[in-house]
Amino acid sequence: MSSIRTTVHESLPYVDAEPTPAEREAAEKLIAAEQSSSSPPPSLPPLPEPTFSPLITAELARIAAKQPLKAIDLTRYEAPDDISPSSSSDPAALQSELSRAYTAATYLSGRHAHLQLLDAFGKNAWLVGNWQLEAELRAMERELEATKKEIDIVNIQRRRVQDEVGGELKGLDETWRRGVGRVLETEVATEALRQQVLEKQRSRG
Repeated sequence: MSSIRTTVHESLPYVDAEPTPAEREAAEKLIAAEQSSSSPPPSLPPLPEPTFSPLITAELARIAAKQPLKAIDLTRYEAPDDISPSSSSDPAALQSELSRAYTAATYLSGRHAHLQLLDAFGKNAWLVGNWQLEAELRAMERELEATKKEIDIVNIQRRRVQDEVGGELKGLDETWRRGVGRVLETEVATEALRQQVLEKQRSRG
């Protein structure tokens, strides 16, 4: 069985009076004295040194140096300037420029299609997304309200139970105190009687 189910809580906020500042201070002193006399709990072992791959190490060094990230060359997605074939006679250079032009044209074509879709359906998608978020918010608010009601019901039941047994608890507390007092009185009377017996034995001896 779980230890949570077998835990007995001794808190009776609707029966016990609030401790006075002097009582709280005395309790804190007792706690501090017990903590000073007991050995501290074992500390956690030191964390191992992290090991990173060379790529992660280089990236951390870049971040520490506050250098900008240059992972993607964005210029390849920009529309290239017009190049006259007669301006360069190098076939490799022309092939590179042609490849860049194809890449930029493909990207710009896809971006144009996405902008058209956004213009046609973006408003409705935004409104539907807002409606879904509002529905989730209302559901969470209803759940929060239900949880608050359950907490209030538990607190009301707890107070009613403690109020019902409050008189009995106070009576038992007073009975216990009287019993302890009688035990102490009996011990004191017994000790006094023992001292009298010892005195008589000494006087006879």
